[in-house]
Amino acid sequence: MINVTMISGADDAAIAKWAADRLIPNAGRETETIAVPGGSTPFPIFEHLAQSDLDFTRFAIYPTDDRVVPSDHPASNTGKIAAIFEPTGAYIGDLTQAALAQSRFAAVKFDLVWLGMGADGHIASLFPNTDPQVDDPNAIRRITPDPLPPEAPFDRVTLTIPALLRTPHLMFVIRGEEKRAVFEAAMRGDHDLPVARLLRAAENQSDLTVTCFT
Repeated sequence: MINVTMISGADDAAIAKWAADRLIPNAGRETETIAVPGGSTPFPIFEHLAQSDLDFTRFAIYPTDDRVVPSDHPASNTGKIAAIFEPTGAYIGDLTQAALAQSRFAAVKFDLVWLGMGADGHIASLFPNTDPQVDDPNAIRRITPDPLPPEAPFDRVTLTIPALLRTPHLMFVIRGEEKRAVFEAAMRGDHDLPVARLLRAAENQSDLTVTCFT
C-alpha cells in the first residue's frame, strides 16, 4: 500500500499554510509551477494561500482540468482561479492553449500538484469512463464525461496521470466520509478507479510525497 500522510480536521488556513510551506524551500528558483483543482472546496483555501508571503510574481498556476469554455464563462476553472491569483501577479495558465503545444508542455514539472476527488473516484477530469492510462504519452487530454453532468454539460481538458505525477508533492483535499472511503480503498488497491491508478503509479516514485487532507 502506498504511503500517504492522512491529515484530518485541518481548516482552510492550515491547509493553505501547508501548501505555502512546501513552496517556500524553492524560493531560490526563478519560477515555480503548480497545478490546482476546481470545484467548490479549494477556493476558500486559495483565498488564504493568495494572502501568504509567497512571491506570486514567480508563479505559474495551471488548473488540473477545466471545462472547454471561454475563461470568462461561469463554468471556467481558469477564470475563477485567475480572479483570486492574478491580483497577486501570478501567471495563470490555460490548459486548452497548452494542449496546442503538447510537446512543449510535456516538459513541465510541477512544484506542487493539488487534487480533489469525486465520489466516483475521478481525479482532475479523468473520469472512470475515460479509462486513464498511467503511461499516457500525452500530458493533456480533451475528454467527454459520460454522463455529462447536467450542471456543467461541457467537454473537459485535463492533465493526464503521468503529468499529475511530475511533482515532488501531491496533495489531496477530500471532504466527506463517502469520498474518504473511496480514497482509502484506492490506497489499499481495492478498486481500479482513476484515483487508484494514480496512487499505484505514485508508488514507483521514491521522490514523491502524497498527503491527503480530510
